[in-house]
Amino acid sequence: MLHEPAAKQEKDNASEWKAKLGIKLFWLYCIIYVGFVALAVFFTETLKTPVLQGANLAIIYGMALIVFAIILGLVYNHVCTKKEDELNGKKENA
Repeated sequence: MLHEPAAKQEKDNASEWKAKLGIKLFWLYCIIYVGFVALAVFFTETLKTPVLQGANLAIIYGMALIVFAIILGLVYNHVCTKKEDELNGKKENA
């Protein structure tokens, strides 16, 4: 038994733009992550340095990576929603 999708599917005029933005944000995150891995491989002792209230750089950097990923996701969602509305002809609520 087949059924229709729960939500009406419309053409997304912003899909190419969103894909390009997603790739750019992915590479930004990768560069920062590579910095973490490089520290772990080549400067292991540096990661042991206490930075914030006794927590070492490895913990702070690792937690910052997680928070940064969440922030990037929120920024991506916000910017893409605005671009979708712009390119799909929806007007903003004033």
